[in-house]
Order: sequence, then structure tokens, then C-alpha cells
Amino acid sequence: MGESVAEATIIKWVKNEGDAVKADEPIIEIATDKVDSEVPAPEDGTLIKCLVKEGDVVQVGQPIAIIQTGAAEATVAAAPAAPAAAPVVVEEKMPDIPLVPSPTAPAAAIVSGDRFYSPLVKNMAKAEGISQAELDSVSGSGQGGRVTKEDLKNYIANRGKVSVGPAATPAADAPAPAKEAPKAKPALSVNGNDEIVQMDRMRKLIADHMVMSKQTSPHVTSYVEADLTNVVTWREKVKKHFEQKEKTKLTFTPIFIEAVAKAIKDFPGVNASVDGDKIILRGDINIGMATALPSGNLIVPVIKNADQLNLVGIAKKVNDLAERARANKLSPDDIQGGTYTLTNVGSFGNVMGTPIINQPQVAILAVGAIRKKPAVIETPAGDFIGIRHMMFLSHSYDHRIVDGALGGMFVRRVADYLENWDVNRDI
Repeated sequence: MGESVAEATIIKWVKNEGDAVKADEPIIEIATDKVDSEVPAPEDGTLIKCLVKEGDVVQVGQPIAIIQTGAAEATVAAAPAAPAAAPVVVEEKMPDIPLVPSPTAPAAAIVSGDRFYSPLVKNMAKAEGISQAELDSVSGSGQGGRVTKEDLKNYIANRGKVSVGPAATPAADAPAPAKEAPKAKPALSVNGNDEIVQMDRMRKLIADHMVMSKQTSPHVTSYVEADLTNVVTWREKVKKHFEQKEKTKLTFTPIFIEAVAKAIKDFPGVNASVDGDKIILRGDINIGMATALPSGNLIVPVIKNADQLNLVGIAKKVNDLAERARANKLSPDDIQGGTYTLTNVGSFGNVMGTPIINQPQVAILAVGAIRKKPAVIETPAGDFIGIRHMMFLSHSYDHRIVDGALGGMFVRRVADYLENWDVNRDI
């Protein structure tokens, strides 16, 4: 389901135990952090065992069902409930949404002895310097005693407060040490005029993702104000002809994405991820665009290989993803693989923002509202005041690997590409 997805929620079983299934026929509906999707059967067979229930949260790589096929009939029939017999699914026919990871693919889950660890838990442990032996000692509240993200967060919060050695016998006349009281949450009062609204699943996941990002990356934000007069003038001149010719609207977003893709090629250090003490420089430029949904939630569909598309191609991709996002018709592949993110806070009338990095990326750019402002214009004949279309760009980046020089030069380069836009450019 993608490198950043560690778990999914079972929404609904489409097929029941004993039902015959055909290859590519949906058998279950699941929800990841952003997208609801159907999982198809990898081949013809019979669904003989559902290993999870509706509403369960399961880890990537965890078997969820046993499908009996002709080739595996004898094996599955002999021990249908044994966990070792669970991976009877053939993955090769559905590489995009695997039920069970391929033995040759990078492992989506880690097992120590008989214990399962999700990639998220392993990465958190690695970042905190927790050894495998120490991780094995952490009590788990998940299925089968597995350690969840919350278990590890609680352990880290109390790490060092709990003695791991044998307790010393206190002297008879020594007073018993006072126990450290747990930190209480701030008191929250509710009166009769307040309304309590339960977070939906997506909002809970967004909240967790935002907190995790701030805890993972030391955020720094650099700002640049850019003169977009040439961009605004050119778009006004060509937008009607563009829509007639290409059958799609030309917004500012594709123009911003093109400038970001060019700047990433100049400064590839912002197109990266961190793995412990290693920096992964991404070979592809896949730009996510934060999109507001009618529900008020946020989703980030991804424009793959944005640097290889012309402006028409980017515009069509942007409009297609935005429309399908608002209609809740995105596929899991549409939100996977992003290497850098753009968010347009100007669409809500905001002049600038301090965006939070979309993990596991290391940088994100927010563009503000384009406003007419008086500005100093330099000419060979002298300086004068003129009315220009100005916009703020806010670049947040992970200070572990992106220093102020790189983060600042990158956003300045994006602004340069926008300011130097060719007003005579052909579509």
C-alpha cells in the first residue's frame, strides 16, 4: 500500500467464508490513512477463512484471509487456521495492492523471534536509539501482543523513569520514595453551549500524522516574496484559448508545479528522505499537491515524474487528480510515492503559511494569495513605484539534512523561475 502506510482498517468483507472468488474480483474493502479501496482476489479459488473482522486495524504484511486454490488445496485443507498456512495468496498478479509481501521485495514488516514489528515502530525505535533487545521487552497492546505506535510512544515517554535493575531494599528507617505522579492533561471544561464532535477516521489519522511529523523533523521555514506579474499577465492572455484547445482549465497550480520541478533539478537535496543516519536522494520527482476535500479534510494526490511533463500534461494531471479527490475516487496509487509537496494556502485568501512536512519527505512549499501591491521597479532609466502582482512563498524543511542555505536557495530559485516567466510563451 506504499512505503509510508503501516496499517489499514478493515471496512467490509465483500465475500463470505465459503464463497467462490474469481481473479480481480473484490473480496474486501479497506481504508488506509487517506484512501478507501477494494482489494481483489489474486486468482480464482474459494475464500475458506477470514482471519480478521470488520473494524480491525491490521498491519501491512499481516495475512487477512486464506484463499484455497487448485494448487494449494491440499496444503490449506490440512491446516486452515494455522498462521503458517496463511500466505496462500499469489502476489504477482496484483503488485500494486499486495495482501502478502513478496519474499524478494523489501520487507514491509519486521519479525524478531515470534514477534511482529511494523516499519513505523522499527523506525521510531531506531530514531530513539532503542536496541532490538530493548524493543522486545516493550509490552504490546496490539493483536497477539504486538507493539503499536502508541505503546512505543508511551514507553519512550517513560523511558529512564523506570528502573530496569533489581530494586534495592530500602533501609528500615528510610522513608519510601514518593512515586512520580503521571502528568495530567490540561483540564477541559464543557458547558451547555458547546458541541462535542467525534473525529472521523481520516481526521484522526491526519492528526496523528501531523504530530508525528513535528516530532520527527526539526522544522525551519524560509520566506520569499515573488513578483508574479508576468505569470498573471500570460495566464490571462492564454487561458481561454488553452481551455478551448486542451479541454481543461489552466490554473496557477500547474505553473507552480513546473517551477518547483525545475528548482528540484537544480537543488536535488530537498527531494530526499532520512533513514537513520542515511540520506536517500530520490531519483524521481513526484510532487504531491495538498487538496482540500468537501468534508474539510486534506489529501495529497501525487503527480508522478512531474519534471518529465510539459505544462499541458501537468495541467491535465492536476485537474484530474483534484476532481477525483473531491469525488472520493482516488486509488491508493494516486497518493503514493510523493517526494516533495506543494500546498496552496492562497486559495483560502491567506498570504502565507508555515506548512508541516509530509513525512517521509523533508520539505514542503506553501504558496500564498497573489495580491496587487505597490513595488519598486528598477529600470536603466531609474527606479519607480508600480502596481505588481506579488506572492509569498513559504518553504518548510527538515533541518536534520536541509540547512538554511539549501532551503533558502531552493525557494529563491522557485521564485526566480516564476518572476522570469516568458510572457510570449506558447501553450
